[in-house]
Amino acid sequence: MPKVSYRFGPFVLDDGTRQLLRGDVEIHLSPKAFELLVALVENKARAVSKTELQDRLWPSTFVEETNLAGLVAEIRRALGDSASDPAFLRTVYGFGYRFVGEVGDSQALTSPGVGGPRPCLVSDNRYISLLEGANVIGRAPECAIRSEASGVSRHHARITVSRGEATLEDLGSKNGTHIGDLRITSVLLSDGDEIRLGNARFVFRTDSPLEPTETLITDDRTPS
Repeated sequence: MPKVSYRFGPFVLDDGTRQLLRGDVEIHLSPKAFELLVALVENKARAVSKTELQDRLWPSTFVEETNLAGLVAEIRRALGDSASDPAFLRTVYGFGYRFVGEVGDSQALTSPGVGGPRPCLVSDNRYISLLEGANVIGRAPECAIRSEASGVSRHHARITVSRGEATLEDLGSKNGTHIGDLRITSVLLSDGDEIRLGNARFVFRTDSPLEPTETLITDDRTPS
């Protein structure tokens, strides 16, 4: 059976292997916290009530609401999220919770190097694999590809990978998204395209080497 995975920010949630990954590093969650995160990500289009979540996690068993709140706190610690300024998990007061991060569509993933080429970005001789679905580039911590280069907006651009094709879209950035010298709104990427977001530079490639996915943080320093 193919493994079903969800991509949000720098994380991959794999409910086939029951792993939460950041790059190639596994982040530990208790079984109930993992199941809660899956439930919220699966229902990302809506807020989920405490009653529905409790029925899923503890069927036919009465539990205190504090048990659910404890699991939410565990998930936030694992994701580096904040209750007061959430990037991923928002409390809907008096009702329940909602997952608010941008999530790539669920998909079948193969092991690295199996099942055909995987598109990537190249920057300073580093390769950043692009997964199926949305890959947001920007300064914000929840972005899949982070860049702290000057001129890059919090959520600057998005590369959406679908059925072997990659589309680059500007997300209303202040300084624009460019292919070479051409400012674009949305464009289908081709192998070798040079992408410029402020002072950040990337080259799009249709096939990446067999290396783990990186979450890249770029800045304006010149390599020594």
